[in-house]
Amino acid sequence: MENNSSSRPAIILLSGGLDSITVLALAKQQGFTCYALSFDYGQRHNAELEASRRIAKHYQVADHKIINLGLSAIGGSALTDARIDVPTSPQAGIPVTYVPARNTIFLAFALGWAEVVKAHDVFIGVNAVDYSGYPDCRPEFIKAFQDMANLGTKAGVEGHKIQIHTPLIALSKAEIIQQGLALGVDYADTVSCYSADIKGRACGVCDACRLRAAGFQSLGVADPTHYRPK
Repeated sequence: MENNSSSRPAIILLSGGLDSITVLALAKQQGFTCYALSFDYGQRHNAELEASRRIAKHYQVADHKIINLGLSAIGGSALTDARIDVPTSPQAGIPVTYVPARNTIFLAFALGWAEVVKAHDVFIGVNAVDYSGYPDCRPEFIKAFQDMANLGTKAGVEGHKIQIHTPLIALSKAEIIQQGLALGVDYADTVSCYSADIKGRACGVCDACRLRAAGFQSLGVADPTHYRPK
């Protein structure tokens, strides 16, 4: 791939999971100077933040910020409200693991930091194929946010257009893993599980675990995920 991005800053939304590490690896390969942004939003699977720290250090990002949001104050999701169980089987419609407006909030913070470091590129690992039915992972949402970003920022008004990059949006989980492996990504150091314990060990039965395991299985690649003893 021709590299026309050398030294250009970019904001990378880094959860510590499988998709976000792949996006970071892609952005690095394309020559961007990466600024990683993670969120402590009250999620029950907090071990992913430790994973994000390790990943950011490994990839030698220019800076890594972890923003405290506290979305547990409003709840409404199995990921932020301990009273709502994480489902262990597929659900019809939008599942209870959907966090209200999460990607809107995350992208808004990324947009603000992008203006500060004069970045015109924001990367997010949303996926419209294996995405569990979340409305804020669709191309329509990303386009709408990008349009808003270029209307409501100093950079956009002055002609420095913000681009929201979604390199995984049309890929299956297997295709994402395949791309990451080609880039040398070590998925053993990631946490995707909605109910990971404090050591980052996965439950193996939530939506995130099932999609992840199926991706490795379909490729015939050993699953490096650390699972809790049953």
